[in-house]
Amino acid sequence: MTQTYQFKTPSLIVNGPGAAKEVGSLAKGLGKRALLVTDAALEKMGLLDGVKNSLEVAGISFAVYDKVVAEPTMEYTEEGLKAYREAQADFLIAVGGGSPIDAAKAIGALAANPGKISDFMGPNKIPKPGAPLIAIPTTAGTGSEVTQFTIITDPSREVKMLIASPHIMPRVALVDPLMTLQMPQRITAATGLDALTHAIEAYVSVKAQPITDTLALQAIRVIAGNLRQAWSNGDNIEARTNMMIGALQAGMAFSNSSVALVHGMARPIGAYFHVPHGMSNAALLPTVIEFSIPGNPKRYAEIAEAMGEITEGLSVLDAAYLVADAVEDLNVDLKVPTLKELGVEENKFNAIVEQMAADALTSGSPGNNPRKATKGEIVGLYRKAFFQAG
Repeated sequence: MTQTYQFKTPSLIVNGPGAAKEVGSLAKGLGKRALLVTDAALEKMGLLDGVKNSLEVAGISFAVYDKVVAEPTMEYTEEGLKAYREAQADFLIAVGGGSPIDAAKAIGALAANPGKISDFMGPNKIPKPGAPLIAIPTTAGTGSEVTQFTIITDPSREVKMLIASPHIMPRVALVDPLMTLQMPQRITAATGLDALTHAIEAYVSVKAQPITDTLALQAIRVIAGNLRQAWSNGDNIEARTNMMIGALQAGMAFSNSSVALVHGMARPIGAYFHVPHGMSNAALLPTVIEFSIPGNPKRYAEIAEAMGEITEGLSVLDAAYLVADAVEDLNVDLKVPTLKELGVEENKFNAIVEQMAADALTSGSPGNNPRKATKGEIVGLYRKAFFQAG
């Protein structure tokens, strides 16, 4: 039986040291006045100076919304929409990690579509294309600059809403490793492990396709081969450049093949305990890999090889199980905190773990896993990850 595949990506990706400074010339084709969505801390670090200068030289006027200091909530999107309208902006520029980029995607969607962002939860609920967006990441992790996803938290329900639509895909991604040089070790670790999770889940997803396979496997090679170096020495331009490429490849892969069980389980940890997304993924990844391997051992064996593990002479299954150990070793080397250390309080965890499992299933991501998990099995995986890590 023949099958066709769709692969969606931004119209333009500019990659390499100095790419961010091309924003002015590229903005000319998108509009006349921009809303710059960012984090005030990045402004203080001077990371926006080159971007602002490029816009000024190009004659593009802009206003700044810099309140996105954490993973975005509905409040950020509503405030940002108000700032967009007050500025009379006609396009958006996001500078930051996944949070400012995700917030900008949601603001863009609301600028062109009536309603609240919660109305668009789920796949393909946004009727019309959002305002044009240029995304400039400052971390090598989320891949949000090339994806059709945004995650917005509804604090009133303690739910992280996954919104998926090609209508929020950035038009332009400017992927500049120089923007990541000031990122502290803990953010380098969290975002790098987030990118690795994207690549692994994209490769084992039941929705994987030939183009995503190529990107995901190469992303795994690049991230596994460079994350320790980027973490050990933040000024290592080669490692930082490679990590940006790996995160970009992983982003394009999972945007088109979807993530799986790790992401489904990580979102409730973020919603209920406010743990950074990358750290939630990292804490869960070895346990979930071990569970998932029987569903597609060949793919996991290929991941082990891509991570640099010696698989020669091993059976496919034995090679596959090397992946869980390799990821665990990476977590140890990068000093990834345990779930307890991340603020997951044991009594609350025990009280809501069943609800967390239900929320994970509702997200839809576990449905893409090579081994399907029941609610009871997800509860067991949460407990195993919590107590193993503790």
